[in-house]
Amino acid sequence: MILFGVEWKVYLLTATILGGAVLLALLAHYIIFLALKRGADRTGNVVDDSFVTHARRPTSILLPLTVILSILPSLKVPIGLLEGMRHTVALGMIATVAWLAISLTAVFDDFISSKFKIDVSDNLLARRVHTRTRLIRRIAIIAILIVAVSAMIMTFPSMRHIGISLFASAGVAGLIAGMAARPMLANIIAGLQIAMTETIRIDDVVVLEGEWGRIEEIGATNVVVRLWDLRHLVVPLSYFIERPFENWTHKTADILGSVLLYTDYNVPVEEVRVELYRILLASEMWDGKVWSLQVTNATERTMELRALMSAPDSATAWNLRCYIREKLIWFLQERYPQSLPRIRAEFQEKPQG
Repeated sequence: MILFGVEWKVYLLTATILGGAVLLALLAHYIIFLALKRGADRTGNVVDDSFVTHARRPTSILLPLTVILSILPSLKVPIGLLEGMRHTVALGMIATVAWLAISLTAVFDDFISSKFKIDVSDNLLARRVHTRTRLIRRIAIIAILIVAVSAMIMTFPSMRHIGISLFASAGVAGLIAGMAARPMLANIIAGLQIAMTETIRIDDVVVLEGEWGRIEEIGATNVVVRLWDLRHLVVPLSYFIERPFENWTHKTADILGSVLLYTDYNVPVEEVRVELYRILLASEMWDGKVWSLQVTNATERTMELRALMSAPDSATAWNLRCYIREKLIWFLQERYPQSLPRIRAEFQEKPQG
């Protein structure tokens, strides 16, 4: 059987050579990464282990493609088929190299995560570094994808020369594309601003749209906020540039919490103040920095007491506030029940006329 002027035996031999080369490359890849895995287990280094984990899959394709590209010139096949095979392998190598580059950004992210722990009480520096690293990594991934796609397109000779008709419509097409991409570009630029100015960081406690939550993820175009009730609020990055919001952990993680109590006018304020201090001393949630009890308001019916206390972070402050509120109410119920809010009324008997 003759195909393109070449006997079928030649194609069978070519397929056998290529198949054997791929199998040998895969075997070599398995042996190399088996040795790297054992070395990483011995060293216990996070970077070594992360490299083996993330680089294994892209290199399992890149190595066979490299071997195929090296043996293509020795194959006795028609020049047109040979060029097509070389072009296909080149496209695969470009895509795989981009995949490997993206995987290496994950290795860098793992290294930063190992050096800067977020799950500690004083994690301001760690949150700052994590935020910058993840934003820069996402921008780098976008850049890698753009370069890879551009390189793949440039391998097609017909794509290098754009026709006159395309140039004539380039103005309108560019205007439409620019208008469509404007929100995405605005968010990417906002991400760069956030990375530099540190308006928000990973694990920051924020209040926006009337909702309290933590910054869980900062993406290339949006931010995921985990709300107090475990819902997730997805907000564009540009929101944090254009609109005001509260950041409770912008400088430090510690925060002040307050509890408001409404009592009768006969409440012994000094006794309540002493009890507050006693409760705080017995609680591990109080960081020992700030506390006070003040009369902050008085109406015709009740007197407002504000208990102020500090905590190492917002989550602890919330629990401490609930704890103090519960204990002070119990204290008033047990010791001074007459000091609880009450409504006074005066009845006058209408004179007999």
